Amino acid sequence: MAMVSIRYVVKDIDKSIHFYTEQLDFDVVRKAEPDSAVLVRGDLRLLLSSPEDQESGKITNTDIKLTYRNNWNRFILEVQDLETSVENLKKAGVSIRNDIINGQEGKLALLEDPSGNPIELFEYYKENPRL
Repeated sequence: MAMVSIRYVVKDIDKSIHFYTEQLDFDVVRKAEPDSAVLVRGDLRLLLSSPEDQESGKITNTDIKLTYRNNWNRFILEVQDLETSVENLKKAGVSIRNDIINGQEGKLALLEDPSGNPIELFEYYKENPRL
């Protein structure tokens, strides 16, 4: 499978790197001082850019505001035990947006990175194997 890349505009690169590495098991591939970083977890490449990063598509202040307000888009991380994952993240002070939601194929919870970007944690039901 090819690696998938997602870019998130974040307010604080160092705080975001700490969050993704310590709370969600990403590894840092590269950090370009002071305004961008590349992290990976499995086949997911997460490109973090600060609003000042002029190499990431010449992002404008208007675009940044839209990113922070209209953040229904998110990536999904599969977990084996959603309740335990959410409990551990709460203990670590991570912002969880909602109670666990039971869906048709599994259950989910939304959390936020330090810049307010959403991340979905998803656990497939045992009887509903991953597609």
